Amino acid sequence: MRVKKNKGFFSISAVAKMFSVHQQTIRLYEKEGLICPKRSSGNTRLFSEDDIDRLEEVIYLTHQLGINLAGVQMILKLKKKIDKMQKEMNRAFDKAKEQLNEETEQTKKVVRTTAKQLVQLKQRSILDATPDIPEAHIEIDNWDIEYEEEEA
Repeated sequence: MRVKKNKGFFSISAVAKMFSVHQQTIRLYEKEGLICPKRSSGNTRLFSEDDIDRLEEVIYLTHQLGINLAGVQMILKLKKKIDKMQKEMNRAFDKAKEQLNEETEQTKKVVRTTAKQLVQLKQRSILDATPDIPEAHIEIDNWDIEYEEEEA
């Protein structure tokens, strides 16, 4: 039951028509704390797009699924907790990914440094083993270090 909306605020009568519900039903939902529309200076309810989305959810739960208002309150509270936990988990995953990337870069630097040291040792051992060959004629294979990226 998706309703197309224009930007701005809507009166209770316009919202009631959108969802084919009585204005008193909307007032009841507000009284129960399920929706909280803003008020004008003349104390008229002003429904934003977010208020309409929330009302749409409440109407779906009550009219389509037959859930009572206490159940709707519980569902909305749980949904809010789930959303908060999801955000916390996303932040934790992002932080862990960042740390893993930093550690990977540090490890790559250590491997490169160690590889250079090994090449130098190899050069020295060749020079020590063959003192009659000038240094300029000794060719050492370059070591290419390849990293395999794991697929998630």
